Amino acid sequence: PQDSFTVQVKSEFVLNERPSCLVQEQPSSDNGGDNGTSKDDRKPNRGQNKKRPRDSKIAHADKACLAVVRGEQCPFEKSDKGCRYNHDLKEMLANRPVDISKGEGGADWLKGQCPFWKKNGYCQFGIMCRLGEDHINMSTGQNLCRTIDESGNETIGLPKPVVQSAEASSSSEAAEKPKPGTVLKHQMDIKNVLSKETTNLLRKNKYPFVCKRHYEIKKGSKDNKGQAAPPVVTSTTPALPAKERKLIDFRDKVYVAPLTTVGNLPFRRIMKHYGADITCGEMALCEQLLKGQPSEWALLKRHPSEDCFGVQIAAGHADQFTRLAEVLANEESIEVDFLDMNLGCPLDLVCNKGAGACLMLREKKLRASLEGMLKVLNCPVTVKMRTGWKDKEPIAHHLQRNIQKWNIDGVGAFMLHGRSRLQRYSRSANWDYITEVGCSQSSEFNNIPLIGNGDIFSYSDYEEKILKNIEKCGEDGGVNNLIPCAMLGRGALIKPWLPTEIKERRDWDISATERLDMLKDFTKFGLEQWGSDQQGVN
Repeated sequence: PQDSFTVQVKSEFVLNERPSCLVQEQPSSDNGGDNGTSKDDRKPNRGQNKKRPRDSKIAHADKACLAVVRGEQCPFEKSDKGCRYNHDLKEMLANRPVDISKGEGGADWLKGQCPFWKKNGYCQFGIMCRLGEDHINMSTGQNLCRTIDESGNETIGLPKPVVQSAEASSSSEAAEKPKPGTVLKHQMDIKNVLSKETTNLLRKNKYPFVCKRHYEIKKGSKDNKGQAAPPVVTSTTPALPAKERKLIDFRDKVYVAPLTTVGNLPFRRIMKHYGADITCGEMALCEQLLKGQPSEWALLKRHPSEDCFGVQIAAGHADQFTRLAEVLANEESIEVDFLDMNLGCPLDLVCNKGAGACLMLREKKLRASLEGMLKVLNCPVTVKMRTGWKDKEPIAHHLQRNIQKWNIDGVGAFMLHGRSRLQRYSRSANWDYITEVGCSQSSEFNNIPLIGNGDIFSYSDYEEKILKNIEKCGEDGGVNNLIPCAMLGRGALIKPWLPTEIKERRDWDISATERLDMLKDFTKFGLEQWGSDQQGVN
């Protein structure tokens, strides 16, 4: 029987086999592994989607040495252990799979679309590029480079280190070689790339933080027991120079909410194309950021098209928030327009550490976190929260009033998701309660804008749940601080063109051709962001 969730697809558009241009999946076996253990002896798979196909790991021997790809001599070739990557380009050329733009089931629209070759005239992946036939010498496997002289003449040849004369001095050769950690040319357009020096300091736990950890302060207080009380210096008062803070006006804007695992940079570029005004990176954990984890810092990257961009941070302790704020304030390569505190993540992994929705229940830590960050940052801090922990015991209106009473300068806005932590994403968002929270702020203190969030899937939803509720006010005749800002979450995933629909004040859908073009753009943006080698394609 058909229902509203069933989609009929013509048989000629259903793929029964994996396209030959893609790496074939490794078949799973019910027998024991190489160690002879039976299936019953192995640990059970964890996670909900256990049957999801997994891409096979790429061995180091199947990857080309990047020094050889650049036409240089590998610095590890003559070492005792040797280089673990492949130096034989002809062997790799013989075993190289066809480009993903060719073969049966290939994406022919990607032919000649290597993003790095088109943009920079050089692809650092060389023979490993899955769109590399335009920049690979198919007889030797060497990587090619496109240069343009002063007269505008285009020349395609080998990279500079290969064609250098033998008499070149060692100093000049060293100057041509990129140093470890150097930002590659294709990454120069991407902002918020943490410097190698700062990454090493964080990894070695040698970053010169002003703010102390909470356990260091407790230890110091025990050591000074019985002595004269020293001057009070809390972990949330770092002695950094004050900076001018630029506030953000969220009114009449379309804001793409942080979307963990899916709100990546290529997706946000699509949203900017369709008219989004404000974007925010995926939720990042302070604990991992302060360890210099590259995969976590990658969540803070920003594309030049994102003219108003924020980062969302989750932590369970005030010193973690404050220390991260120090890094963001001191790092010249990091540019953020606002920092969003996550008080809404319902995941057990996050809440069990006192972060996410659990931080709503720990007001002392919340206050210390806000005070610490706003004494360091020159951008506003927004607070993203839920209605509360339990469905029938909402606390957002009390928490909002308390933050108001703290009178901390720099709180830019409250962002309220109309569901509780235990509710997660089930049932409809409670917009009546969101309106109640908007009317509950105290008139004795400065009003803080409130942005509602939840179940905005069309312009009709935006009009019904936001525009009409803005006109309402509390029983005491107070001001409603709910502002006309369209904060989009899952609605943006379902309909990336939703910002245009809201701005043009009409219900709108795009054609099948436009949807396909959008997916093509997302694919190109993804190759540009994650790389055009097999790992990036995966």
